[in-house]
Amino acid sequence: MHTERVVVIGAGMAGLAAAVGLARNGLAVTVVERAEAPGGKLRQVDIDGARLDVGPTVFTMRWIFEEIFAEAGASLADRVRLQPVDVLARHAWSADERLDLYTDVDRSADAIGALAGPDEGRRYKAFCTRAQRVFETLDRPFIRAERPSVFGLIRGVGLGGLGDLWNIKAFTTMWRALGDHFHDPRLRQLFGRYATYCGSSPFAAPATLMLVAHVEREGVWLVDGGMHRIAAALAELGASLGVTFRYGDEVAEVLVSGGRAAGVRLATGERLDADAVVVNADAAAVSAGRLGRHVARAVPSMPPTARSLSAVTWALVAETEGFPLVRHSVFFSDDYKSEFDDIFGRARLPERPTVYVCAQDRHDATDAWTGGAERLFCLVNAPPRADMNPYDASEIEQCENRAFHRLEHCGLKVRRQGASTVVTTPTDFDRLYPATGGALYGRASHGWMASFRRPGPRSRLPGLYLAGGSVHPGPGVPMAALSGRQAAASLLADLGSINRSRPAATSGGTSTA
Repeated sequence: MHTERVVVIGAGMAGLAAAVGLARNGLAVTVVERAEAPGGKLRQVDIDGARLDVGPTVFTMRWIFEEIFAEAGASLADRVRLQPVDVLARHAWSADERLDLYTDVDRSADAIGALAGPDEGRRYKAFCTRAQRVFETLDRPFIRAERPSVFGLIRGVGLGGLGDLWNIKAFTTMWRALGDHFHDPRLRQLFGRYATYCGSSPFAAPATLMLVAHVEREGVWLVDGGMHRIAAALAELGASLGVTFRYGDEVAEVLVSGGRAAGVRLATGERLDADAVVVNADAAAVSAGRLGRHVARAVPSMPPTARSLSAVTWALVAETEGFPLVRHSVFFSDDYKSEFDDIFGRARLPERPTVYVCAQDRHDATDAWTGGAERLFCLVNAPPRADMNPYDASEIEQCENRAFHRLEHCGLKVRRQGASTVVTTPTDFDRLYPATGGALYGRASHGWMASFRRPGPRSRLPGLYLAGGSVHPGPGVPMAALSGRQAAASLLADLGSINRSRPAATSGGTSTA
């Protein structure tokens, strides 16, 4: 009896979720990953013997991972130790202007009232209600839909939900909608930043992205061992289900035979035959021909102008003084619009950047810091144009000076003298994630139709499936995991309905429209 074979390209979050879903349904799954470990964007680096997360740092929507483990007969809690945080983030505009956001709505409202007045605290509660309504309206008919469309979304909410669908104001920019809730520009800036979680500008992204605020308020957890532990746990689960992992191997080409994907050829020349292939890479890599010219047309191309944010990041171990860091701290630019005009309009590193700092040895405001060197990950948003406009060392140095000057303006001194630092630029991200120009989130969510333009799990080529942050439902650790589940479900449904004749794989083959 034939066992269907699947090759998954990439051991990022989506590839791991897809591999687990396929293996638990009895398929023979091989995951090919060019790095030496699983994780994809959940990367870690070693600095003087200390391991630092240098990718996503916020873990939310844990129920998605609980579902993945439970469906495979396992428990997330048995594999990963999670600790909830009380303070979602600490925000600063100057040395005298600070605001903590909490999971508790009332505490956040009180903190906002102390910063900006009691009326703003009341408006915050109304904002929370609206953000929750947006999430609940879009969760099943859009986020969890395999390939959403405008008409599918309308059908999904039904006649009774049309009012809610209209009220989410998808045609309004996030920045404008936030003006309906907050009069203080600092609060518009704070909540507008949630658009950057999708690699987008709040001045161009739709108001629907306010749902990110609700997701984060529902819970943020710290992961023992760092965010990379989530990927490691999924890989361990996959291995227990029979998944074969091949680390340090690179796929050079997806093979096509009989008008469908039929396996892969590795950079070494070795061929792995398969009945289907799941690509956990940026969709732009497929359309750019990075996996072979015969599959390039299987995925719609995307213009560079549609790319999401890139970044410049600094990972270091250093002593700090002044500002009382928590795990997540944000130091805002004094001209937010200019920051995004620089990035998306002028395609240059921002002159007045907002800086995110993840202090990976701290938890929340109740923890007493005893001092000494600590692990820091700092990030500034950047244009995704590294393939067209790479930055030289002097430009990166200027960006670094501006970023750490912003920290000092807000009261944080980072003693970098002699500190070991790992700098990652858009050029580095373009090398790590080919054909992206350094974009970290696939297509930017600019305009109300942008989310509908993301490819779904099924490509135009039978047997070739897509998963990852550039695919619906979008970027972020939980969304990538959802895309992997959707790719597995689509593949299983298709295998159950096709004629299982199995032609041998041949290099190249017939390209398809």
